Parts: sequence; structure tokens; C-alpha cells
Amino acid sequence: MAVASEPPAKRSKVEEGPANVILQFESETGDLTGPLLDVPDTVTPQQLEVLLNNLLQQGDPLPYAFFLQDHELAGELSTHLKKQQVSIEAALRVVYRPQALFRVRPVTRCTASMPGHAEAVLAVAFSPSGKQLASGSGDTSLRLWDLGTQTSEHTCQGHKNWVLAVSWSPDGCVVASADMDGVIWLWHSSDGSPIGCCKGHRKWVTSLAWEPAHAALPSRRFCSGSKDTTVRVWDAITRQCLFSMSSHTMAITCVAWGGEGLLYSSARDCSINVWDAQDGKLVRSLPGHGHWVNTLALSTEHALRSGAHDEHGLSLAEPDEAKRVAKERYAAASKGQPEKLVSGSDDNTLYMWQPSTSKKSLARMTGHMQLVNQVQFSPDGRWVASASFDKAIKLWNGADGSFVANFRGHVGAVYQVAWSSDSRLLVSGSKDSTLKVWDIKTRKLKLDLPGHADEIFAVDWSPDGSAVASGGKDKILKLWRH
Repeated sequence: MAVASEPPAKRSKVEEGPANVILQFESETGDLTGPLLDVPDTVTPQQLEVLLNNLLQQGDPLPYAFFLQDHELAGELSTHLKKQQVSIEAALRVVYRPQALFRVRPVTRCTASMPGHAEAVLAVAFSPSGKQLASGSGDTSLRLWDLGTQTSEHTCQGHKNWVLAVSWSPDGCVVASADMDGVIWLWHSSDGSPIGCCKGHRKWVTSLAWEPAHAALPSRRFCSGSKDTTVRVWDAITRQCLFSMSSHTMAITCVAWGGEGLLYSSARDCSINVWDAQDGKLVRSLPGHGHWVNTLALSTEHALRSGAHDEHGLSLAEPDEAKRVAKERYAAASKGQPEKLVSGSDDNTLYMWQPSTSKKSLARMTGHMQLVNQVQFSPDGRWVASASFDKAIKLWNGADGSFVANFRGHVGAVYQVAWSSDSRLLVSGSKDSTLKVWDIKTRKLKLDLPGHADEIFAVDWSPDGSAVASGGKDKILKLWRH
């Protein structure tokens, strides 16, 4: 005889508690940390941080971000497991990354609109300390600005044509500016007085880069790239050209001075060249792009730019001690790995390279629908941001070049991007006359900053994180702060 079962509606429900998962901590470099851990799937990043700090037994607890299959954990682990459909049958590898101890506050308002230039502002650059600002313009002048009074401190006259590029020496004592005539001027940053000019290029200079502080202090050598197809290395004291490098067949678009004794140049001949910084000999060419190469970025760029200055803009007075600190900061930025290079092109692609060891690319990064204007590594080297004529900014993984996120919101071409020094925020400047601030963790627009009356050509975020500067077609230099 069949036994009637209890009606389903009257069955008692069994409450499901949190499941347990096995996880293994793993460093960025792939080293396993500690034993396998049995934790509830409701564990949060804050709890993981406590666990990890206990395992590492460090004196002061450090902040960490945690990643599972390249996705950052933002809430309970269980939420992430469901969303990404991650199996818990095997141990989960949770990668941890140390975060900046300081936080940069997002810029939220324009604190100064600084008139003075009579033509479009074409280049802006903060000093390595973040305490001074230089701007170059179509009015043939370079201006140095006092960030305290937010007024023009010095107007540097000497150029006879548009000032296209501006670059600070790593010690912050000298500013170099280059123009449409191919002339480079050097200026004392303290009072704006001219040191002298460097002549040799036959056509306009597109890019400047200084030898890093950990290689030489006081700063003495810098390089320039020109439409005349040459790259030149100069002595800032004698203002003489030390050597000229001429392997490119078309205009140079960008130069970068790396931390491993190498120079990099990109050109309209679709190539990227790697040069020995000591003698100017060609080390290798990096083939791959099918059109003009517009922009280069190094994974160690922030450390190279800031030199011995810390996140507050403070530095040491003695060159030997400052050089030692700069070397330590570079070593921390490179994490003992060869520096990476990313290039962006008119062929709509980016390439990632390890140029000190191979001419073969690490990754070909596709997705942009129009040419790539600029690429920038985040200060911690974990991300790459690219700005394009397709009105989008794309975020890429700085380790392997894989696509991470798309930032859309601009209604015109995006010309430039700049990172906050803690790598948590990104600012972009566009043809649509707006700046936009993006949150890297949420992958969303944080702030829209209108204010310019026309296209924004130049954007920079101060190395100390305190301010953003922007300039463009409306001839006004603007400062933005929290």
C-alpha cells in the first residue's frame, strides 16, 4: 500500500548557510603565499586583507586589492562566484596587489581660469614635485605658473613659432620647450630666465624626454624627436648635440627615455626604434603597426617622471642621496621586471612590447574604431588607458594587454588622458570641450567637468595628485582641484 507523502506546501524548508571554499593567495608575480585556506564564501575583501596581513606578518598592515580571474573582488566572494560563474570544485587562486597608501581626491571644480596666452594652449606639464606648471602655446611663449596664487609667474620669450612640446628635468630645475622651427629652449624653473637654445633639427620638434634621475643627477642629458626623421641627444649644460640617430624614414611622433639605458622613438614610417642611450646605436626595431605610430608609454613612466620626489612632491637636496632614492623608486615601480612599452597607432591598434629583450610583441590590442591619439600606463603599471578619435577611452590590463573596460561619454575625439598618482582615477580631455574623471574600480564616469569654450588639447595631473591642468583652443589654462 502506498504511503501518502506530506504535501509540498507543508514541508519544512532547510535554510542554506554559507558554503565553504578553498582558496590560495598568489602574488602578482605568481608566487604562492601561505597554505590553502578554508573560508566561507561570504568572505569580503576587508576580511581577506586581514587574513593576508596576518600571513605576511608585516609590521604595519597594508591595503590590498584582490582579483579572481582578473576581476577585482568588490563585495562578498559568493556574489563574484555567481556573477562570473566560477567553479569552486578546485582551489581558487586569489591574486593580491598592494594598493597606494595615500589616496588622491577626485578633482571636482575649476579653481582657476588663467588667461595669458594669446593663442591655443598646446602643451601643459607639471613639475616633478607638482608645485609648478609649464604651458606652451601657439603664441610662441612658454609660461610658468604659480600654483599658490594661480597666476602666471614667468613668461619665457625666445621661440619664434608655436611651442609644441614641454618637458621638465627630473630634478625640476630646468624646463625644456620645443617649437615648430625645430629650436629647443632651456629655462631656469626658478625665475624663468633662459639658459640658452639648442639648434640642429631642420623641422619641427614633436617630443622631448629627459634622462631619468636614477641614471644621472643633476639632470644633464635629454633627447628630442623631429619631423626631420632624426632623434637627437643633447647636453643641457653645453647645449650641444651629443649624437643624432637617423634610422627612421618619416617624421618622429614620440620619444621616451627608459630606465634601462634605452631610448624609444615612434614615427610615421610605422616603426618603433630602440636605441642605446650611451652611444645612440640602434638596438632593434619593433615591427607590427600598419600605419603611423602616434604615441608611446612606459610601464615605469610615473617613477621616471617623478624621480626622487615622493607622492607629496618632497625630495632630497643632495644629488647623491636623491639619486639613490630615485633608484629605489624605480626598482619598486619595475618590480624587478623589464619595463614594458605600449604603442598606439593610426591603424586603430595598440601593441605591448618588452623592448629590452625582444622585437616580438607581447600583445596586439584591438577594439578602437579610429586612430589612437595617446596611451598612458597607470603609475602602478597595472593598467593602460588609450584615447581615440572614436570618442572612447579603453582600459587594458598592464600585464598582458587584455581588454578590461570601455569608457564612453565624450561626444568628440578624445585627445589626451592623465592618471592620478594613486592609479585609482583617470581624467580625459576631448574635442567636445569637456574633461571627464573616471573611476577605475567601478569602471564608471565619476565627474563631468565642463568649462572650456572649445577643444581641449592638453591635460596633465600633478604627480602629487593635488590638481589637474587643462588647456586648448580657447587659449585659457584651467586648474581643477577637489
